[in-house]
Amino acid sequence: MYETHGTVVGTVITTPVTRSGSAGEEFLAFRMASTVRRRDYTTGEWRDGSTLYLTVTCRRRLMSGVVRSLAKGDPVIVTGELRTNEYTTRDGVARTDLELSATAIGPDLARCTVVLDREPRTVAPTEPTESASTEPDPAEPTAAETLVA
Repeated sequence: MYETHGTVVGTVITTPVTRSGSAGEEFLAFRMASTVRRRDYTTGEWRDGSTLYLTVTCRRRLMSGVVRSLAKGDPVIVTGELRTNEYTTRDGVARTDLELSATAIGPDLARCTVVLDREPRTVAPTEPTESASTEPDPAEPTAAETLVA
């Protein structure tokens, strides 16, 4: 199957919701809209063009970050794999939906500001063991010897 990767800049238009897939795995989904803006050079004004609507899904660690960070109305940049889903409504109408399976999601800093809330990084303390020595091993070549060789 061919994978089409893309990046879409737009606005979250629905509240992100956690759902379950057919295999029982959880994912987060929301809808976003991206509207083309063009400048009318005769008047100097910006005009809205057509709007692209798509469903964004995310899984695993990305899902937990999105659920804590995004809400309806937020400006976002989403990168991932684009695909189409074909389905039939309850009324029997055939429909096609564009889905972006996200690999990265972030705020659009051209339209908002953010304050990062980083998790503190924990580094396991390294204690010297009895076999570890601070003295260089005479059998190992030094950096200068390695460069000469």
